[in-house]
Amino acid sequence: MRRIALVLAATAALLSGPALQAREKLTGEAKLAKLLEGREAGKPVSCISTFRTRDVTVIDKTAIVYDTGSTIYVNRPQNPDALDDDDILVTELHGSQLCRLDMVRMHDRSVGWYSGFVGLQDFVPYKKVARAD
Repeated sequence: MRRIALVLAATAALLSGPALQAREKLTGEAKLAKLLEGREAGKPVSCISTFRTRDVTVIDKTAIVYDTGSTIYVNRPQNPDALDDDDILVTELHGSQLCRLDMVRMHDRSVGWYSGFVGLQDFVPYKKVARAD
């Protein structure tokens, strides 16, 4: 009887782990807020240079973040529901800048099929706030 109780307790502990992890998943807005901690928004711009972009992050159903080092640019596109952080972004450039109204296609990472598109809007720059020590 004691062995059955131990097995049941161990099983319950194993099954509760994934449930706790599922509850901890952040929303897109919460992920973006966490990414922007310690930064201050600047005046939106229509275009950004693609040469300085180091990293691009897709935040589910929320935004695309372009990291240029000291500044990150947040774009909240039209049709943000098409954004999936597991998709691959396909951007056709016509020059060295990515601009408002450019289209970004989304492709499913596992099979490569087209899964939607988003239309870019203005890019909001965020710079780190100088700490007062």
